[in-house]
Amino acid sequence: MPETIGYAEIAAHYRQQIQDGTLRPGDTMPSLRQVREHFDVANTTANRAFQALKREGLTLPKAGVGTIVAGPISNNIATRVKLHEATGKALGGGETSRITEVGTVGADELVAPRLDVTPGTPVHVRRRVVSRGGAPVHFSSSYYPAYVIAVTPELAEPVSTGGSRELAAERLGSPQEHVLEEVTSRFATESEKTSLGLTAGDVIVTQVVRTVHLADGRVVEVAVKIAGGATILRWATSLKNSG
Repeated sequence: MPETIGYAEIAAHYRQQIQDGTLRPGDTMPSLRQVREHFDVANTTANRAFQALKREGLTLPKAGVGTIVAGPISNNIATRVKLHEATGKALGGGETSRITEVGTVGADELVAPRLDVTPGTPVHVRRRVVSRGGAPVHFSSSYYPAYVIAVTPELAEPVSTGGSRELAAERLGSPQEHVLEEVTSRFATESEKTSLGLTAGDVIVTQVVRTVHLADGRVVEVAVKIAGGATILRWATSLKNSG
C-alpha cells in the first residue's frame, strides 16, 4: 500500500504541537514505532521526520528516554522571514507579541553606529514581549531610522503589524538581503527582568543585536533581543556550496 503522507507532513504535525504548547519543553516525543503506526508509514519516513525536527532544534535526544522537546526557543530572524513568506505572519503557532512601548528616543552608543547616525539622533523604537504558550521567550527593542517611519507610519502605533520589517521593506521598494547578529551575555536591567518574569537578584541574559540590511544597502532595522537563561537561541545555517 503506497504511503499517503510524507516525512515533511509528519514533521509539520509535531512542529505545530511544539509551537502551540501541546508538546511542552521536556515532554517525551512519541517513539518511532508509535509514529510509524499512527501515520501508517515506513520506519525510514518516521525517522526522517524526527531528524528534521532535531535539525531545527525543536527536539533533543535523551539517554534512556528517547527524544524530548527542547527548551523554550526564540527563533532567529531567518526562521521568521521564511515563516512570513509562507504564512504572512512572523509569529509561529502558539506565539503572541505584546507591544510594551513605542516612541522616539536618542540613539545610544549601541544603536547609533549600526544605524550610521551620531549618538543622540532621534530614532523610533518599538518594544515588545514575545511569548509562546503564555510564557515569555524574549524581550525585543526594534529601532528604526526616520526614512523607515516616513513610509511606514503604522510602526508609530502600539499595535502589532504582523511583520514590521517586511512591511517597511515593501514600502521602501527593496527586499531584505542580509542580517548581522551579534551575541553576548550581560546582566538584565530591572525593566527587562519585569518583562521576562525573572525574579532573581542578578540575572544573566543573552543579548542578540541584529542589524538588517536591504538589497539597496540601507538598514531597515536594528533590534536588541533579550532572552533569559531558560530560553534557547538556535541558528541553523546551510553549509551547501552555492556554486
